[in-house]
Amino acid sequence: MKIVYLITGSGGSFYCGNCYRDMIYLKAIRKVPGITATAIPLYLPPDDTNIETGLDTHVFFGAITMYLREKVPFFRNMPVFLDKFFDSAPMLKMAARRAGTTRTEGLEDMTLSMIKGENAFPEKELQRLIKYLTKDGKPDIIHLSNALIIGLARQLKKRLDVKIVCSLLNEDDWIDEMVEPYQSKAWKLISQEAVNVDTFITPSKYYKELFISKTGVSGVNFHIIPLAIDAGDSNIIQKKDNYPALGYFCRINSQNGFDKLVDAFIELKTGNCLPGLTLHVSGGYTGDDKSFIAEQIKKIKTHGLKSFIRIYPEFQGNSKQEFFSNIDIMSVPVRKHDGYGLYILEANAAGIPVVQPATGAFPEILEMTMGGITYSPDTVTELSASLLRLFKDNSLRAQLGSNGREKVNNELSLDKMSDGLSKVYNLITKIGI
Repeated sequence: MKIVYLITGSGGSFYCGNCYRDMIYLKAIRKVPGITATAIPLYLPPDDTNIETGLDTHVFFGAITMYLREKVPFFRNMPVFLDKFFDSAPMLKMAARRAGTTRTEGLEDMTLSMIKGENAFPEKELQRLIKYLTKDGKPDIIHLSNALIIGLARQLKKRLDVKIVCSLLNEDDWIDEMVEPYQSKAWKLISQEAVNVDTFITPSKYYKELFISKTGVSGVNFHIIPLAIDAGDSNIIQKKDNYPALGYFCRINSQNGFDKLVDAFIELKTGNCLPGLTLHVSGGYTGDDKSFIAEQIKKIKTHGLKSFIRIYPEFQGNSKQEFFSNIDIMSVPVRKHDGYGLYILEANAAGIPVVQPATGAFPEILEMTMGGITYSPDTVTELSASLLRLFKDNSLRAQLGSNGREKVNNELSLDKMSDGLSKVYNLITKIGI
C-alpha cells in the first residue's frame, strides 16, 4: 500500500504540535510491513530534523505565491521564474521567520478559498503536484494534514480517484480567531467538503465532539487514534542540582499561556515559597511573538528575577534533551482549549510530570498517562498553588513522572499507533467506505 501525506509546514521556527504529529504518523506507518509512505510539504519548508525522517524537500503551493495571488491581481498569472523565486527555500524560510504563520488577520478570504478548493489552488500547481504524486505510481491513500486544506480532497479525488484521509486537530485555533461572518462560513464550508473525505482521524474524544459540534457532520467515519511518541528517544538524565525547576515547552506566545506561567513563577518567587526556583523555556517563536516575549522578559527583570530564567535557543535534539534534564515539572497553561497537547507526552516520556488546566483534552490525556495533575478554575492563582503542591510533594512528583514514562512507553507507543493507523487505512482501501 502506498500512502502520501500532504503536510502544511510551519517553517521550523517554533515547536508546532501538528507538524510533529504528522511526522509521527509518517514514522509510525513506516513500521508496518507492506506499506510505503512519503510526506510532501505545503506552504513552507520542513526544518532540517524533519528532512531526515523522510519529509520531501519539494514545497508545493508556496506560502508567498499563494498570498500574493490572493492579495495582488497582478500576480494571479505569475510568470514561472517568479514562482520559482518566491517558492525557493531561502525565501520561504525567511517568510517563516518574519511572519506569524498562525495569524488569521488578512487571510480570511484565502482561508475560505482553500477550504472550498475552487480557484485557491492554481491549475498549473495542481498539475505539478499530481505529476509528482504519480511519478512512481498512483498512491492508494492521500492523507491531508488538516481540514483547512480539505478543498484539496475534491480536486485530488477528481483527478486521481484515490482514498482521502484527513487529520483533525486544532483547526478551531485558526478559524475561531477570524471575525464573522468568516468564522461561520469556514465551518459551513468544511461541513460541505467533508463528503469528499473517506475517513477522518483525530487523537482525542474531546476534539471529535468539538469538530462535530462546529460542523454538524455525523461523525460516522471518524476514528480516534491517540498520538504517541517514541519514548526510547527520551533518555532520563539525572538532574544536576537540587534546586526546583519549572519548564515550559511549546511555542512561546500568549495563546499557549506563557505569560500565565511567568506570572505564576513570579508569584512563587516573590512569595518566598520556592526561593531557589528557576524557569526554563523552550519551543521557539515567530516574528509576531517578539513583542509579547519582550514584555514578559521586562516583567521578569522588573522583579529582579532575570538570573532565574533560561531560554533555550533550540527545541530539538540535544537542546531538547538538555531542557528536560534540567526541570522537575512542566506546564503549558494554554488559554484556548487544546485538542491534544503532544508536549505532555514529550514531558512524560522524559519522566517529567505536568501541571495543566482541566480544559480541552488535557484530562483525557492525563487519564491515559497518569503523568500529571490538572487544576480548576483556570487562573494564575490556582496554577501557582498547584505547582507549589507538586514541588512540595517529592513522593507524588516522582510517582507521576514514573507513571508518565511507563504509560507513554507502553500504552502510547509508536507500535500501538502504527497498528491503529494501518487498521484504518486497510479498512478504507478494502471495504471502500
